Amino acid sequence: MNSRGFHGGRIDSLGIDENGAPVIVEYKRSTDAGVINQGLFYMAWLMDHRDAFRHLVRDRLGVQAASQVLWSAPRLICVAGDFTRYDIHAVREHRHAIDLVRYRYFGSEHVGLETVASFAGRAVAPKAGSRIRGTAKAQRTATESGVMAELAAAVDEALLGLGEDLTKVSNQTYTAYRRMQNYACLVPPKKAKLLVYLKADPATVDLVPGFARDVTGLGHHGTGDLELTLQSERDLERAADYFRQSYALA
Repeated sequence: MNSRGFHGGRIDSLGIDENGAPVIVEYKRSTDAGVINQGLFYMAWLMDHRDAFRHLVRDRLGVQAASQVLWSAPRLICVAGDFTRYDIHAVREHRHAIDLVRYRYFGSEHVGLETVASFAGRAVAPKAGSRIRGTAKAQRTATESGVMAELAAAVDEALLGLGEDLTKVSNQTYTAYRRMQNYACLVPPKKAKLLVYLKADPATVDLVPGFARDVTGLGHHGTGDLELTLQSERDLERAADYFRQSYALA
């Protein structure tokens, strides 16, 4: 969504990302620390005018999109000719997710974009799960849930361990791991399995029945066309190469 007329023509671009989080994009032609300060000013304005943003999303994208805006993870993307080490230090200390993107011209018709730095902002601690007591069935369910919770924690560690330029964003149905785009989405455990959706192209990987599946065109939580089903630590070891390939594409 372009913000012309929404805020006096000042915000360069305004929209939502693939996880439903509000995104402000600011552009500068050359190295200019002002692009970050200007973007942060608009971010503060946006967080104080959520209703106006919801109305804009509703008008452009529909009622459902407006009801699912993820206010816990707003993003600022600054695009400029270059950035200094002081810029990188400044955004590292800020509470919001900020991406610094450098552009380069290639001839007269092509522009390349390179992520210089990406910072997640303030981390949100996950809620602790409740303890289940009672019948043998309930205790067995608790044990299974505990095993899956441990596996989910190991998957989380593996996905975040791929690089320092990663951001984790959680909503009600999945947790996204992203650089500029999602490279993996982890769905909360269901019974005795975890589902991970990856950006990797299913046509370029080994599709193993019961483990790796092409879900192109199929509806599911999160983003990605490659679905991995994880039920054990061994499955997590098998998934490592798939994770790395997806990370390289994001």
